[in-house]
Amino acid sequence: MRTMKEISLERFIQKVEESGQPLSEAFLQHEITETGKPREMLWELMRTRMAVMNQALKRGLESPQRSRSGLIQGEAHRIANWAATGGSLLGGGFSKLIASAMAIAEVNACMGRIVAAPTAGSCGVLPATLFTVAGERAVSEEALIRAFLTAGGIGLVIERSASLSGAEGGCQAEVGSASAMAAGALVEMLGGPPVQVGCAVAFALGNLMGLICDPVRGLVEIPCVKRNALGEVNAVTAAEMALAGCGSVFSADAVIETMGKVGRHLPEEFRETARGGLALLPIGDGMSPDQARA
Repeated sequence: MRTMKEISLERFIQKVEESGQPLSEAFLQHEITETGKPREMLWELMRTRMAVMNQALKRGLESPQRSRSGLIQGEAHRIANWAATGGSLLGGGFSKLIASAMAIAEVNACMGRIVAAPTAGSCGVLPATLFTVAGERAVSEEALIRAFLTAGGIGLVIERSASLSGAEGGCQAEVGSASAMAAGALVEMLGGPPVQVGCAVAFALGNLMGLICDPVRGLVEIPCVKRNALGEVNAVTAAEMALAGCGSVFSADAVIETMGKVGRHLPEEFRETARGGLALLPIGDGMSPDQARA
């Protein structure tokens, strides 16, 4: 096992509970110590990464993205347009949430510039969650940057205690980790205490425990793009439960370590080899996008 007890979410939470600072501050201080970079530089680096994420989001929403394989046909753009006509089931914010996650993942599939958060295959979950909710709730830029710092810290804990790799731990390690990062970051961004951040992480990762990685044709397109939307909705669900005061009977660190154990026990065909799951199904026996719209 690769677990490093000195890097745990509980230790970061205890540190800020003693100091009264936000969880993002503990993660920022850790990064300053580890990299030797000053606070101002790290703050600007995060702002730069957020700008890249936002550019990918806008590109995916403003114009249909089509991959060379033909598997990606601009469905994020289609969802956004459908919502604009009043078709959204739960209101425009919910549809924007889904479309935004898919938009960024589609840009990745079409060789666009994205930020791996924590991986390329899960790049849409975190930025789409935070940008969408921040826009709906008029969150300040400082709070948004701090949320991304918190997400990065959660990702660090997961990487040290389990895995962020689909080849090593299945899609639970990619979309699942991204969802946990987004859930915890969302709680901080909306003013929840550190203990609720931990609950949100435990909920989000537990909900996607065991999710396999089965890329069709070995490409990060199907089912990856739509799983980004799933991870994002799961993150918001987990954050809302935590902010409402729902407690987790398991610590976030225990759930993270368990995810790592589950990943190591997944058969090889379910770990990004394209030799199991949906990757084995024949393409074209369902409905094409044009048939679905008919």
